[in-house]
Amino acid sequence: MSPVIEEHARARLITDGPLTRPVPVDLRYDPADERRTVHIGLPDGTDWAFGRDLLERGLRTPIERGPVRVWPCGRTQLIVELHSTDGVEVFQFEIRTLIRFLARTRTQPPTASPDADREPRPPSRTTRPDTPRATRPGKSAEQERGTQPAHG
Repeated sequence: MSPVIEEHARARLITDGPLTRPVPVDLRYDPADERRTVHIGLPDGTDWAFGRDLLERGLRTPIERGPVRVWPCGRTQLIVELHSTDGVEVFQFEIRTLIRFLARTRTQPPTASPDADREPRPPSRTTRPDTPRATRPGKSAEQERGTQPAHG
């Protein structure tokens, strides 16, 4: 059994406003899980899963696969744009962080599985049940997302 590769990183959440804010993210790769799939875990408990090749190719050229878009921004930054029914989240990563993470994933050969010859699954978004949605003190989840709670 191959060990899971995890890296805690910082990304900048790009917003419509004039300021961006740093957010912690978890990068994860499990060679025994789904072949060549990386996960980006966001602070709100959302987990995005997509092919490792999407990040690798996005380091060099813009690429889009389903709800995920990745492109280089200058020589030191990478943009990851995630589309869902809740809206769009745009993150800016230091390229060196992703290069280091991807290099570590290449040291672990994929574990042979019945799905080994099939194409990687399309990008997906899930909510981790063990992680409550993070909000700033004094703000509800609706206010944090920019929506207003329904009043009866």
